[in-house]
Amino acid sequence: MKITTENVKEVAELTRLEFAEDEIEDFRSQFENILKFISKLDELDIDDVKPTTHVLDISTPMREDVVADWIVQDEAMKNAPQPEDGFFGVPKVIED
Repeated sequence: MKITTENVKEVAELTRLEFAEDEIEDFRSQFENILKFISKLDELDIDDVKPTTHVLDISTPMREDVVADWIVQDEAMKNAPQPEDGFFGVPKVIED
């Protein structure tokens, strides 16, 4: 797949990254090389390969759910720098 400088600029905008003009060509070339490498996967014959979620034949051991006593809300809120109506208040990080 041919990657253009416009493709790089679109990806930069979507990801909120800023590239200097002299970096755009480097990233274009890198993206193109990555896609060429990934396209090699199309050459693999996987018709007889069963879908798996693990490469190795392992399983995750399960444990019983156990009800446990935890810290009560009032104690937890003592450590909150900005408690608000029984919840932890946090500073706003996204502008309107």
